[in-house]
Amino acid sequence: MSHPAFAGLDYLDAAVLAVDCDGFIVFANPAANSLFNLRDTDHQTLENCFGLNSPLVFAAHTALEKRISITEHELIVFGVDGEMYVTLDVTPIESPAAELLLEVRRIDQQRRIVNEERLQAQQQANRELIRNLAHEIKNPLGGIRGAAQLLAHELPEPHLKEYTDVIVDEVSRLQSLLDRLLTPHRLPQIKELNIHEVLERVRSLVLAETPNGLSVKRDYDTSMPLLIADKEQLIQSVLNIVRNAIQAMSNIGEVVLRTRIARQVTLNRRRHPLALRIDICDNGPGIPEHLKETIFYPLVSGRDGGTGIGLHLAHTYVAQHHGVIEFDSRPGQTIFSIFLPLNAWQDSGTQP
Repeated sequence: MSHPAFAGLDYLDAAVLAVDCDGFIVFANPAANSLFNLRDTDHQTLENCFGLNSPLVFAAHTALEKRISITEHELIVFGVDGEMYVTLDVTPIESPAAELLLEVRRIDQQRRIVNEERLQAQQQANRELIRNLAHEIKNPLGGIRGAAQLLAHELPEPHLKEYTDVIVDEVSRLQSLLDRLLTPHRLPQIKELNIHEVLERVRSLVLAETPNGLSVKRDYDTSMPLLIADKEQLIQSVLNIVRNAIQAMSNIGEVVLRTRIARQVTLNRRRHPLALRIDICDNGPGIPEHLKETIFYPLVSGRDGGTGIGLHLAHTYVAQHHGVIEFDSRPGQTIFSIFLPLNAWQDSGTQP
């Protein structure tokens, strides 16, 4: 909705709405129309357009009643792209046409960058801690295993060997876990590869492991350029995510492997003109809310008997490729998205 009194606001990047004393929208600039998919706001109130429970409506009513300015950070509102994070400035004005201006800015990108940096810092600290602990634990484990094996030869009754066998087996399991925790410190062995070869390998592996009740569909962009990466690390990253999905679905459900080109993306505070995007989608129960902030941390698992290593390794391998992993999860649909810049190794001066 245009209004001559607010014509100068048409060119702002921020979404701007002007509201009269009764809550009717008298002006919406093009950015607001685009962000909230507003088609016709003539004789429409904020409640009509956004709903009575919208934080925009609540802030506007408070500002009108108390004649105060309000600034809100990281509000969750619904727009043309669904749920999004915004900052909101509500300002009372002296104008014959309106009583209030609302200025809304999306902060999804800034919030994602902050979360990436926080996760990267936490992961680095976790890696150093685990690396030190693993080295400290491996030495006594070797001693325990050797002592148990020697004890087995000295036991007078054969059936007592069952107890030493348990010790040896459990020590072997712990050593295997520690080896897996230390594995990510190998640098990537990079070469040109077709990402669909990676996904096909993962698909064949999981179908062989789960022959009944599982559907793994392909949605590939076959025009994808070659990627410079470590093939085995990418296979392991995708495989770990897919296995997590299958386990969450109790081996019955649907997984979709999708590839697309992402353009002009910011990864780890660097702008890349082109990036490869891999989506791993499943129709399982979703990630529990209490795990969403720590899902990539080591030793964090949402299932009984899980080691919590799989997603941690996937995140570490993708980070070594200058990429990021994001996810969106709700009951019935979870999507893990891997972003890998196509020019990362050239930009860093590394050659395949």
